[in-house]
Amino acid sequence: MGKKKFIGFYDYTVVLTYVGLACTVIGMTQAIGGRFRIAIVCLALSGLCDMFDGKIARSKKNRTEEEKLFGMQIDSLCDVICFGIYPAMICWLLGVRGIIGWILLCFYAICSVIRLGYFNVLETKRQQEEDGANKYYHGLPITSMAIVLPLVFLLQVFISNRLFIYVLYVSLFVVGLLFIVDFRLKKPNNTTLVCLVLIVAVAVVVMILFSTYRIPKWSFPNTGFFDWLSHFVRA
Repeated sequence: MGKKKFIGFYDYTVVLTYVGLACTVIGMTQAIGGRFRIAIVCLALSGLCDMFDGKIARSKKNRTEEEKLFGMQIDSLCDVICFGIYPAMICWLLGVRGIIGWILLCFYAICSVIRLGYFNVLETKRQQEEDGANKYYHGLPITSMAIVLPLVFLLQVFISNRLFIYVLYVSLFVVGLLFIVDFRLKKPNNTTLVCLVLIVAVAVVVMILFSTYRIPKWSFPNTGFFDWLSHFVRA
């Protein structure tokens, strides 16, 4: 075997995972810029990519053990960004602030990392003993936030902004907790997946048509970040 010019494995089995990550990066820029509806659409698209990247990866029958492990690690690393850090960032921009907000954001992010780390351990061990896909999740899959957050944001169309912020607080705590509670959840079949996609799609369409929520733009003075932070805390 000749020496590779680039590290990693390059084939169609990981393309959808990279597409989901790209959607998240674009969504981050849109959220910071105040275009929150586009950011939610990007989150939903990332979740859609994650729903089917495993099926595409398993369609390649002659994958080596290294390719399988690489795909699993890439999937988890991208999930940390797409469904761990990105939703926490969105919630902070929406108004999850203060001491309680910081605690909940950190709690959610830490639980998402624990969930993915534990999944990697179990999946690596399982693949050494059996082939095929696992039929059950241990705890709530981290991709669930790509369903929960669009549905929660849809509530903003019907309830006050203050109540909407409270719902965000509760959602971060409940979803984060379910990441690490050890219960078995059967993986959805194709029919269930289609139903979930349709539900999120309807929520996104309604949100685009009727939501007027717009996050404030943040400006950092030239005095430096820590000067700005101390001024912000005193305010």
